Amino acid sequence: MDLSRKVFDDVSQLIGSRENPTPLVRLRRLPPPGTGEIFAKLEWMNPFGSIKDRTAKYLIEGLKRSGGLKGKKIVEPTSGNTGIALAALSNLAGVPCTITIPSGAPEEKIALLRLLGAEVWPTPDDLCPIDHPKDGAIALAWTFVTAEATRDLYVMPNQYENPDNVRAHYETTGPEIWEQTLGKVTHFFAGYGTCGTITGVAKFLKGKNHDVRVIAIEPEKGHRISGLKNFQESKKPGILDESLIDKTVRVPDDPAYETTIRLAREESLLVGPSTGAIVWAALQENLPEVAVAVCISPDNAFKYTSFYADRVANDGVPRVDMAV
Repeated sequence: MDLSRKVFDDVSQLIGSRENPTPLVRLRRLPPPGTGEIFAKLEWMNPFGSIKDRTAKYLIEGLKRSGGLKGKKIVEPTSGNTGIALAALSNLAGVPCTITIPSGAPEEKIALLRLLGAEVWPTPDDLCPIDHPKDGAIALAWTFVTAEATRDLYVMPNQYENPDNVRAHYETTGPEIWEQTLGKVTHFFAGYGTCGTITGVAKFLKGKNHDVRVIAIEPEKGHRISGLKNFQESKKPGILDESLIDKTVRVPDDPAYETTIRLAREESLLVGPSTGAIVWAALQENLPEVAVAVCISPDNAFKYTSFYADRVANDGVPRVDMAV
């Protein structure tokens, strides 16, 4: 691998690392005057389109080290991004991959999973116990590794409980942010999902400077922000370390999507709705002028065009018909 020439042995080497970090981009138009610097860390610049590329790489490497992949297929529950990365990396490893995914996930994600050759099981939310009504895909994946007929055929990386998920961000994402901001980062914003990102990055940054504030973003119940979880309707992942979280901000769907559209039209950043939720939360913080805030931008807009269609068609912005 020669980073100076951008020559790689395979596509997995494009996944973000301290030697090859994903970019930080300063938001110049959305923050109000007098606000500190706000940066978006563009994790969709990873080769499979999201921050979950890092997680999937570490999950598969961990299974290889433990011998867990020998003679097994991978099965994993996901809202889409981890599954896409796992399917891609499984192809490179020569391992079959089965993905369980909420049936309400964007159709673009399901199409990408199938394009990569994964076996895909869209799963209704109500498949799981009533106390966690949004965890149907997780419940189904567990049946593959516990049912007598299939338990010897499958291994589940289990991103919600696997410390390799945290390690991916402690060893790569966190150090990248520290080095890219020259150690000046004061605030870190990320969403509640599997919680590998927020736990791993927070652990690293607070190890460097305990005063760095970590703000978690949680959607409302019944939300439609893929990749984020509300813990009133989903089980908290075992890898979440709540002692690292300074504040949690609850974000409704509408401001999340409105901010996503503003990011496209004012900053020309084509991002997914979880980025909109995270940036909206940062804009509510009234950051001091000396602040250096980093917002995770987990993925891009191209996996959500079906979600955006109605919002951008009916938002009242004049359209100009151009002759072709």
